[in-house]
Amino acid sequence: MSLFGDGLDAAVQKAFTRPAPKSAPAQMRYLVKQLKGTKAVAQMLRISQRTVERYVKDQIKKPRADLAARLEREVRKRWQPRVRARARQRAVTTGGIVIDTRARLGYTAPIGSTDQDRIRHLTVALPPQHAARLFDAQEAGASDQQLQRIAAEALKEVYFQDGGRRAGSLEEVRFTDIEHLEFEL
Repeated sequence: MSLFGDGLDAAVQKAFTRPAPKSAPAQMRYLVKQLKGTKAVAQMLRISQRTVERYVKDQIKKPRADLAARLEREVRKRWQPRVRARARQRAVTTGGIVIDTRARLGYTAPIGSTDQDRIRHLTVALPPQHAARLFDAQEAGASDQQLQRIAAEALKEVYFQDGGRRAGSLEEVRFTDIEHLEFEL
């Protein structure tokens, strides 16, 4: 799974105003309503159309583990799209995003400075422009490494360079060995 992509999704999901459906039949009914038919749901979940109809009618209540995971993922992906969009918009215009991480951080700097990597636990509020870059890259289908690079550049500007007030000659920040990563809007 994608550490950064899933972290950004989890941050946005905290803004939901109602819980997503929990039972398999309720989740299936929601997907049928969203995709406007049982055939589309069956193709998406890679099951038969008749199986979808049986879930909708409460004839089947407990899915296999792999189907339950796919069902949960698809419902979460589609749940409350306007609330999700509003939370992202607030983050990229006014609020920014908070990154809480425990990872190995180091940097490339001129000779004579201490640039050795070390494990750091950081909780840093990133301004809206960095949140916009992260969300735009995620929407464009960026890989986890690309999102990690964007987060490292944001930490370089905000944490290491303090908005241009120090460490002006800092070239690159290394952000590796991530033990913990969480985003908050």
